[in-house]
Amino acid sequence: MGRFRNAGAEIVTIAVQDQAGAQASVDGAKVSYPVLADSDHSVADAYGVYNLLGDGVATPSVFVINKSGQIFWSFIGQNISDRPGNETILDNLPSS
Repeated sequence: MGRFRNAGAEIVTIAVQDQAGAQASVDGAKVSYPVLADSDHSVADAYGVYNLLGDGVATPSVFVINKSGQIFWSFIGQNISDRPGNETILDNLPSS
């Protein structure tokens, strides 16, 4: 987390589940960043990542949003465990 903060980034996770499920994810994973509930998957739909793998959930993905609110970089996984590493994400942050 510190490296992302030092780079001027903020991490937020959006989970296709209700608020109780999102809180359980926070508690289970012991994360220190917000996990927001998207129970009707409207956010996942808006980003085009809902049910891409036919499993009824959002596909693992990362969106880097710049200060203007535009998608600067994105990664959409090809399977449930396909996620970029921290270094890849850090390398794709916009420069300040």
